[in-house]
Formats: sequence, structure tokens, C-alpha cells
Amino acid sequence: MKIVKYFLWTLWRVWFYILMGVPIIIMSPLLIPSILSEKTYPQFFILARFWAKIILFGMGFYYKIDRDEQLDKRKSYMLVANHTSMTDIMLMLVISKNPFVFVGKKELVKIPIFGFFYKRTCILVDRNSSKSRFEVFKRAQKRLDQGLSICIFPEGGVTEDETVLLDEFKDGAFRLAIEHQIPIVPMTFADNKKRFSFNFFSGSPGIMRAKVHSFVETKGMTLDDKKTVKDQVRQIIYNQLLIFQKK
Repeated sequence: MKIVKYFLWTLWRVWFYILMGVPIIIMSPLLIPSILSEKTYPQFFILARFWAKIILFGMGFYYKIDRDEQLDKRKSYMLVANHTSMTDIMLMLVISKNPFVFVGKKELVKIPIFGFFYKRTCILVDRNSSKSRFEVFKRAQKRLDQGLSICIFPEGGVTEDETVLLDEFKDGAFRLAIEHQIPIVPMTFADNKKRFSFNFFSGSPGIMRAKVHSFVETKGMTLDDKKTVKDQVRQIIYNQLLIFQKK
């Protein structure tokens, strides 16, 4: 019975990567022109949201999003959420209709097909390089100046210890939000680890619950307030994770 279970998990995981790659190939006549210029990024973003929905529905994931507040299409935001799964990328794309740019680890560039577009549309960071982290701030500032939003998973990666409910937050998202005086949008993803964790032999189709919390304003704040707002946002997400665990 275990052999059958592991075989089905393997097929399911392979199916995930097929769903990641095939739609990109099919849509490439539209995707490639949309990444040739930063001005056409909003068009790329529309296609990326469609791609994300294909993957979620194709894997048997159905999402339920609870919102305390709606995003204003005319504003830029700093989007932050807990990070436990590759599906966090897809769920974030589904949640926000406002075009945003991911700040993500450069290792994902290695994924065939997906990595080609990821490299050209996201802000990549090498977490072991201080120079790379500085370049991230410069590129993120440029994108914010263009009216886009930024998405950062502030845990800075996924901890190998799956018993950790929420890792400590890095400063980057909160520094950028304060410097640009833009609202922070905390989000809590309840089920992504259960549905599709980084453990290969795990996961199942089912619900993905998400909570979009009330925005945390940064107007009037200075970098001296960075730790306070970081701790505030982390507590919001952590408390909601505890609530989700009880349901």
C-alpha cells in the first residue's frame, strides 16, 4: 500500500511541474513580448495570474480568501505572507489584482521554462551576498516608482524544520515600505504547507484558505520604527495561523 501511495505522490508532483511548464509554452507568443519592456509588465502580470489559476485548479486546490480590506488599484503596496510552499507564489498571484513584482531567491531560476520568465520578471536575491541584497533595494525602489507593488516573503526562505509555525522575519520588506511610505498588506496562508510542502512525498488536493488582513500604514514612520512594524506584522500573521489551526 505504501508503494502505491509513493507512486501516486510521484505522479502528482510530476503533474505539478507539467502544469507549470506547458501553459507557459502555449502562452509564450503572448508572454515573450510582455517581458521585453518594463512598460508591458502589467500585461505579463495578467497572463501570470491566469497561469497561477491553471496550476491551482489543475492540482485540485480550491482557494477561499477572506479580506478585511480591498486593494486600491491606484496605489502601491508591500505584500507579505508566511512562506511554506511553492504554491504561495500562485496563491499570491490569485489574491492580488494589483500588478506586483516578487522578490525571490535566485535558485528558482534553475527550474526549466519557469526559470526563464522568473529571471526576467522578478527581483532576484542571493541571500549570501550583501551586494545582491543592496541591488534588490535599488530594483525594488525603481519598480515602486513605476507604480507597481512589491511582494516579499519576509521569513527569507522556507525553514527545513516543518514544525516551525512561523519563522523570524527579515527587515527588507519593512525597510522598503517605510522608505516609500506605502501600506503593508499582511496575508496569512493557512493550508499551503499541508497541500503542497517542500517534502516530496506529501500533500493532497483540497482547500487553500487565505486571510488578507487590514493594512498596516507606514505614513509618518521612519526607519527607527522598522522593528516595531516588523514585529506587529509578524504577530498579525502568527495569531491568524493559530486561529486557522483550531478550525
